[in-house]
Amino acid sequence: MTFTFTAKKRENKAEEIRLAGLLPGVLYGREIEPVSIEIEYNTFAKLHEEAGESSLIDFTVVGGKEPIKVLIQDVQYDPVKGKIIHFDLRQIEMGKEMTATVVLSFVGESLLVKEQGGTLMKTLAEVDVKCLPKDLVSKIEVDLSTLNTFDDVIKIGDLKLPVGIVITEDPEIVVVKVNEPLTEEQLKAMEEAETPSVEEVEVEGKEKDDKETEDDEDKMAEESDGKKTEEKKK
Repeated sequence: MTFTFTAKKRENKAEEIRLAGLLPGVLYGREIEPVSIEIEYNTFAKLHEEAGESSLIDFTVVGGKEPIKVLIQDVQYDPVKGKIIHFDLRQIEMGKEMTATVVLSFVGESLLVKEQGGTLMKTLAEVDVKCLPKDLVSKIEVDLSTLNTFDDVIKIGDLKLPVGIVITEDPEIVVVKVNEPLTEEQLKAMEEAETPSVEEVEVEGKEKDDKETEDDEDKMAEESDGKKTEEKKK
């Protein structure tokens, strides 16, 4: 799928842009000077959802020259509202090796989960790769059906990669495994650990009462000392 993206050069401050329903961003690369840009918020949000951060995009600045290849390099979010507040685009040089982050797509199903009640444990959601731009993919598949025993794991080194893709992370890192279901004894132990016994509740209540009694006694003693001090002054 080919993604295209057109934006205007930005002249106003970022906050003014956001108030107008637009989204500020910046385009940069080794062959170009950084350019501040702006685009309608929903347009970029849709593009980001569909293209992600590992799909090449044909990008054009309004009034500029021919489209250039870019990646969405970074997206910043408002920590409270969760909305996008800024984005970075990185120009990609088509003849040179590049780096990118590619998401993992988990496909298939392990019988350990379906038939034996195991719990699927995913430890990675994406991996860093290097490749030529023409070989870049938007996702790398992880086949869960190969997990046939609870000792089986899928490591980075086990992944079947598209031609031209090299993962730059440690091949021994575990991507996914299936944990055995908990036994009745383990479940019971967990429940007992989470639920305090009657004796523990009574002890806690007694300690609280004793503390409140001590606080009341201290307060009465302070008031008594205060009265004695006043009487001496008189």
